[in-house]
Amino acid sequence: MTEAILLVGGRGTRLRPLTVHTPKPMVPAAGVPFLTHQLARARAAGVEHIVLATSYLAEVFEPYFGDGSALGLHIEYVTEDEPLGTGGAIRNVASRLHSGPDEPVLIFNGDILTGLDIPALVRTHETSGADVSLHLTRVEDPRAYGLVPTDSSGRVTAFLEKPQTPEEIVTDQINAGAYVFRRSVIDTIPAGRPVSVERETFPELLATGAHLQGMVDSTYWLDLGTPQAFVRGSADLVLGRAPSPAVPGRCGDRLVLPTATVAPDAKLTGGTVVGEGAYVGEGARIAGSAILEGAVVEPGAVITDSLVGARARIGRRSILTGAVIGDAALIGPDNELREGVRVWCDARIPAGAVRFSSDQ
Repeated sequence: MTEAILLVGGRGTRLRPLTVHTPKPMVPAAGVPFLTHQLARARAAGVEHIVLATSYLAEVFEPYFGDGSALGLHIEYVTEDEPLGTGGAIRNVASRLHSGPDEPVLIFNGDILTGLDIPALVRTHETSGADVSLHLTRVEDPRAYGLVPTDSSGRVTAFLEKPQTPEEIVTDQINAGAYVFRRSVIDTIPAGRPVSVERETFPELLATGAHLQGMVDSTYWLDLGTPQAFVRGSADLVLGRAPSPAVPGRCGDRLVLPTATVAPDAKLTGGTVVGEGAYVGEGARIAGSAILEGAVVEPGAVITDSLVGARARIGRRSILTGAVIGDAALIGPDNELREGVRVWCDARIPAGAVRFSSDQ
């Protein structure tokens, strides 16, 4: 297997305001666009040619990654005029593939951080003779995911989308968003219209007797669809809990990029990242958070499990916990922002305007 398709066309609506100006796969995680980690892991697994299926803010990708040679890859870009869904996106880029009809093509989603053993998935595909092989992982609460029960040999027996009742939850195995397709199967997906690979392609293949094989790999897996998950994924990359050859530095409690400035007495822990050109002032305490490019954290601020967007400013003594601050937003001094708050890009919050506790 030397070819892959990477699906990076989603609008990332659950991640807003992070995705107002930046497509989801290009939001920085552990100091580089998240997509960099996926490309690097694919290359490490032997992939040489990757087609990026783009749509939302498609113009951002190629100026950053170019032809892929810096990563040892050959990257091509295909942009959808209208969103085509996962299956439609796969079909839309098929003409760029070079593989023969029976050769394997790796396909993965642009918002999953995983330690998947990619070569093992390919071996499973080849030894089982499958038409499509799926990475499956186990979760404690599968109600938000698509269940994929298998028989004793690992062959997929059904696809159950987002079950809600106890009777519907027949397995803890879920579709983890990485696949190996026999090249000829891609051509059976209808062209020119939206298609969901999860809701349409896979069930129809199963109904027609195709061989779909599941491989359970329960190493690190995280869907980065929400701001809280994205912040955690970035921290896990820095801490070394999530594997990636693209982290720009040693794994540890903190990652400070070369042009950032951090005061000597500032405390950075829990996989915190301080991006290029960012500034962290005296006495600031930051844990498990991402401070993006050009952001400013003023003296005495306390930031926990939060993401501070590019060029945003956090005022003196302000406290952020589980917050997402959009690009170029200004949080004045002495504010207190708690779990779930999203401050939009360019917003202005005056000094002491938002609190959850007394001002005394």
